[in-house]
Amino acid sequence: MKMFQRFHLAAASLLVGLALAAPSHAAEHVVHMLNTGKDGSMVFEPDFIRVAVGDTVVFKPTQKGAHNSASLLLPAGAKSWKSAFDVEVKVKMEKEGVYLYVCEPHKVMGMVGVIQVGKPVNLAEAKAVAARESATFATGKDRFAKALAQVK
Repeated sequence: MKMFQRFHLAAASLLVGLALAAPSHAAEHVVHMLNTGKDGSMVFEPDFIRVAVGDTVVFKPTQKGAHNSASLLLPAGAKSWKSAFDVEVKVKMEKEGVYLYVCEPHKVMGMVGVIQVGKPVNLAEAKAVAARESATFATGKDRFAKALAQVK
């Protein structure tokens, strides 16, 4: 019996040690808020990113222009966000699914983006919301659709 107890104690100690020594794998991803980018005016670059649960997305106001980042659609249980104008904001992605976000002042110009965190568990809802919102845009009506086409 003593041998089994020692084995279990040694195994438990090893697992605790590995857990404490394991580096954090959370990554940081940067999205730039731009007046002009590769896809035209009033854009987020990139407008689509795929990240892991626990990663952080940093929205950077690279060009001043009264830009912000605000969540539009989130997976169930995720925390919404809304930054001030031309201020960097960091958002930790804690729930799996598809996130839609906008620059509120420039949403009508199609300044929108998509984040996929893990599996796209709410993709059908995201597509429906994106289609409804895109119909109200003056320009950039296809931006949500192009970003959502990259979701896997």
